[in-house]
Amino acid sequence: MALSDPGGTLASPLDVVPADRLNEYLRGLFVRETVPEVVVGVPKTMAGEIGFQARRVLDTLETLREEFPAVRFVPWDERLTTRVARSAVGGGPKRGQRRRARERVDHLAAAAMLQEYLDGGRAFEAAR
Repeated sequence: MALSDPGGTLASPLDVVPADRLNEYLRGLFVRETVPEVVVGVPKTMAGEIGFQARRVLDTLETLREEFPAVRFVPWDERLTTRVARSAVGGGPKRGQRRRARERVDHLAAAAMLQEYLDGGRAFEAAR
């Protein structure tokens, strides 16, 4: 998860949330923060197709829209965000540090995806 500043110009990593706790987490976040929209990463294939994992995300997205009708959920192509985040973290993790490194990559990937959206992706998304 990542969150933007109130002006919607800068994304910052927030938390890594397990899928089975997502609804509960969002419920609490929406109480603490004014969140008019949520950008949801859809892991399309490199060919831009909807694969198994992307289908699961889109199914979850429909559930979120039903549970939180006041919030706009925006599907976003997240191809390459994890790869970019991994390169930012640097070399591979040492033994025993894999989970922490994976969480760090997830943090950075979420912030990178949100920043891409904030930097003009809204116009790109509307044109789709």
